Formats: sequence, C-alpha cells, structure tokens
Amino acid sequence: MQIPCFIANWKMYKTIAESADYLHSFEKELQPLPQDAWEAILAPPYTALATVSQILKQVPLPIRLAAQNLYFEEQGAYTGEISPRMLRELCQYVIIGHSERRGLFGETDREINKKIRAAAKEGLIPILCVGETAEERREGKTWRVIERQLSEALDLGNLSEVLIAYEPVWAIGTGMTPHPSEAEAVHFQICNYLSQGEKSARILYGGSANDKNIEGFMKEPHINGVLAGGASLSPEVFAKIIKLGSAAKISR
Repeated sequence: MQIPCFIANWKMYKTIAESADYLHSFEKELQPLPQDAWEAILAPPYTALATVSQILKQVPLPIRLAAQNLYFEEQGAYTGEISPRMLRELCQYVIIGHSERRGLFGETDREINKKIRAAAKEGLIPILCVGETAEERREGKTWRVIERQLSEALDLGNLSEVLIAYEPVWAIGTGMTPHPSEAEAVHFQICNYLSQGEKSARILYGGSANDKNIEGFMKEPHINGVLAGGASLSPEVFAKIIKLGSAAKISR
C-alpha cells in the first residue's frame, strides 16, 4: 500500500508570521501519529517558502514543501515569474495545472506540459491537477476531459515521478463533492491510464475535501490522499484530516 499523502494548498493566504505560527501548532497536533503512515505537503505562498523551509528542517516529521506554481523558463526577463531553479533550493514538489490557474489565468495543457518538463528537469516532483467543469460533467465528458489533460500534460516516457490530483472543478470551494465511489471510478481510470505508460503515481482527491468527508474518500482503494484548500488553512483541521485519513486507509 502506498503511503497516503495530504497536501495543504494555502493559495493566497497567510503572511510569513502566520505561516510560522501555523507550523508550530501543526507540529504539536501531529506528534502522536506514527510517522510511517502518512506524508504531508504544505504549499504556502511564495513569500513564505523560505521561512517554512527553514522551520521544517527542525521538525522531525514527514512534512514536505511545495510551491503553488512555477514558470517553465530557467531564467530571463519574465517579471513576476518564478523559475524551477529558484524553487529547487526550497521545495521538493510543485503544484501544476490547478483549476484556478487554468480558469483564472488561462493556462493551457501545452503550457502545463512545459511546466512539468521544466520542473522534472530541476528535480522537482510535479503535482498535476486534472478535472472537469460542471458542464463537462453534465455532458458525460469527465473521462474524455481528464484523459486529454493527462495525455497533453505528461510525457510518461521521461517523467520519473508525479502525483496526480483529481479535482472536479465544480467541487472546488463549493462544499459539493462527488460520492466517494464516483471519485474512485475516476481514480481507477487514471491508474489504468498511467499503467499503459508503465508508470504509477499516488492519485489524490481534491475539491472541498475536509475533516467531515475524508474517511469516505480514503476508504476507496485508488484514492491515496487529498489536496485540500480551505480546510487546510487551520492547522488543527488539517491535522485532523491527516489523522482520520491515514487511519481510514490503514483500516480499509
């Protein structure tokens, strides 16, 4: 069984001081847990990456660090962008293709492919987000959309490691979620798709995941963790998600 992974995407929340306070509370909440039963990845805003990185070096827990985005060029005159070279000194992971990047900032599958290639070249592990809109779901296009996103974003021959986050766009921040069995069906299809390229990956669920629904999702065989947004902003709630989720996966 793969170790379940729990990702906290803080989005555009938390100052440097607030991030440090979060970590101190988060560490206390997780101390009693067995360290070989879970992995957490925190994705703070760029401004807090260095501070969080330094604090985590002193924390004897399986907590890693991710950036929320990157640009695919190594360096250059790209005002406001962050390159993989800049991130690799701080992070192990990077979120790529989040639905907010696709929807609000117009990122295309081609750009996402470039970002994944650039991240992998610098030794960063991509966390690729895929998912369908409400309209696409109503029209029965869920798998067609996700298969396109996967095929255009990934180069399975050259990518050594990747995490996949299935985040139905219609569920993000809405409080609505698919039934765990519906999410499991999509995860199973993603798993089969990856196996065709002789790859395996932890496949996570994202989209209004919280401490109330985590156990249902984690009891499904192909759901290996969650990418949480709003529910991850509280260290106590996110720690509870990890506690309940890892226990549910072990007892499955």
